Parts: sequence; structure tokens; C-alpha cells
Amino acid sequence: MTALFALATALLWGLADFGGGLLTRRLPALTVVVVSQIAAVLVLGSVVLATGAWHEAGPQLWFAVAAGLVGPAAMLSFYKALALGPMGVVSPLGSVGVVVPVGIGLALGERPGPGQFAGIAVAVVGIVLAGGPELRGAPVQRQAVLLTLAAAFGFGAVMALISQASTTVTGLFLALLVQRVTNVAVGGAALWARTRRGVPALPQGTGPRVLWGLLPALAFVGLADVAANGTYSIAAQNGPVTVAAVLSSLYPVITALAAFAVLKERLRSVQAAGAGLALAGTVLLAAG
Repeated sequence: MTALFALATALLWGLADFGGGLLTRRLPALTVVVVSQIAAVLVLGSVVLATGAWHEAGPQLWFAVAAGLVGPAAMLSFYKALALGPMGVVSPLGSVGVVVPVGIGLALGERPGPGQFAGIAVAVVGIVLAGGPELRGAPVQRQAVLLTLAAAFGFGAVMALISQASTTVTGLFLALLVQRVTNVAVGGAALWARTRRGVPALPQGTGPRVLWGLLPALAFVGLADVAANGTYSIAAQNGPVTVAAVLSSLYPVITALAAFAVLKERLRSVQAAGAGLALAGTVLLAAG
């Protein structure tokens, strides 16, 4: 069961990343974040009402609020990076945010094994190579790499925070709802502020009808992300966390395969090697 749910997590996260990146090529990244998270709030709110999860409210939900404050910035950076592409490089780099929970463990007195130290070294080499240091051809934009790394560490912080927000499955539903409501509040405020400065929420020449047409895809991105959080929790609660973490961390492979199948992306050899090393470093960190 652990392997099944962990692989489902990788599939859902990978498809959510691909969908979010694709949508950001048609809509502003902040609009994608806000609308997709509204869909998640509606579904999670229904689940919380149906399960009575609100009874588990307590001070631990402040961790969910903190995760909700960090999450929009990380998602915005990641979707912008995916829009700049290529997805086959950006998505694996996004997975190195696992160093955040590892760093917190070090601060609390944990000592990583040789595998985790090796994972850190491999991930750093992968990051450098994924920038495309070749003499021929245009490298991956530096902005895409920096945005991806910022998003990765933001995602790692969210993982660390949300893990402290609940101890039960129903409590997790409530924590995720609080997190997503905070996401919408922060992202919505930022979107409103941008429109007040004259930056449109939709591209010029498009109207609400375009947004309505993309609504199913936007809802899928938000719901897939929430579902992935749920399946990962089930995987971790029903078997070794190491197995769940390693298999779930394969989600960049799904994004890369989707980009190859749909967008026909081709990576230069050094970029493919860097992306692979970044993913390998993540697996080593999770398994160490």
C-alpha cells in the first residue's frame, strides 16, 4: 500500500506541475495560483464539513498558516520557472527543496548518514550542470534556475511546516484547508494589488470567457496538488517513511515525460545529465 500511494503521489504532483507550467504560458502565474487554489479550498471545505475535522482545531494550525504564507510565493516562482522552461530541467531542480527538512533535522540534533551527504553533493553538481554550461547553444535562462531554487526551498519549508500542523488524517484535512485558505488570501491580495497598479489579471485581448474555458484545467492543478498531499500522508502512515519519500520524489520524472510527450521538448546532454543528477541527489537525501 505504501508503494502504491507514494507512486500515486509522484503521478499527481508531476501532472500538477506540468499543468501549472503549461497554464502559466497562457495566464499570469499569480492568476493560475489563486484560481487553482480556490478550487482546492472548495473541495477541502466540503471534506472538512463531511468529516467533522473542525473539531481538531488547535494551536498547531498556526503551522498551517505559516505554510500558507510561504506556499504562494514558492508556487508563483515555480510556475514562472516552468513557463520559462524547459520543464525537464526546472521540475527536477524543484525537488531539491528536501534539503530544508534535512536542515531542520540537523538543527534539532539529527545527523545524516553518508547517503544524505552524498545526496547534497550530487544535487549541487546537478544544479550547476542543469544551467547548461556548453559552448554551443543557448543555456537555460539564469532566471529560471534562480526561480526554481527559490521555489524548491519554499516547498521544503511548506513540507516541514505542514508536517507539524496535524497528527491525524482528519486533522490533516483541516490543516490543508487552513493552508489553502491562507494561500488564497495572500495570493488574492497580491493579485488585487497588481491590478490596482495597472497590471491586468488576464492577458491583454482576453476576457473572463478565456478564464472560464481554462477553469477545468486550473481546477485539476489545484486538486491534484491537494490529492498528492493526501496520498503522501497515507503512504507515510502505512509503511516506512523512507520508501514513501523516495517513491514520491520521482514526480519530476512525470513532469519531464509529460513535457516530452506533449511539448516535444529536447534537452542538451549536459542539461539532461544535470537534471538527472538533481533528481538522484533528491532520492539519496530522502533515502539516507
